[in-house]
Amino acid sequence: MTDLLRRVAEQAEPSAFRELYQTYGPRVKAYMMRCGADAATADDLVQDTLLTVWRKAALYAGDRGSIASWVFTIARNLRIDRLRRELPWQQLPEELMEASGDLPADEIVYAKERQKRVSAALAELPDEQSTVVTLSFVDGLPHSAIAEQLGIPLGTVKSRIRLACQRIRQSLGDLQ
Repeated sequence: MTDLLRRVAEQAEPSAFRELYQTYGPRVKAYMMRCGADAATADDLVQDTLLTVWRKAALYAGDRGSIASWVFTIARNLRIDRLRRELPWQQLPEELMEASGDLPADEIVYAKERQKRVSAALAELPDEQSTVVTLSFVDGLPHSAIAEQLGIPLGTVKSRIRLACQRIRQSLGDLQ
């Protein structure tokens, strides 16, 4: 395998890459599917992984680990990047949000009352806390993206969210 990777790195030899692909492609796909990816996503990740191997073959250092561990590290990192890019939260269609016909009237009233109280508690927050809470819980952004978007340190984002949650808990003490 080392010779194949060296030939890919030095000569961009298609036959050597084909052999690497045939060796690692099915193994990476199986790994991706064990990690929860569907077949199409696993195929995409295999292709991305081996394309990265093709482009970065010269960066492989044999003294730092085997080729297999290098390839699977690339695959793992690409999978994590893919998961981070996926939307963590999506708005429900209006017809699903309003479909509450199965609930008893008292539960509907309770839910509306709870929604009013939560909205009031959010309105009482200082602007900087309200902004980070909205970006985190409504827009579904990770803390690092909020920090980047607002141009503030990550620790500040986390502190503001923690303080906001404490204030909301105090305002809604009896609400479950």
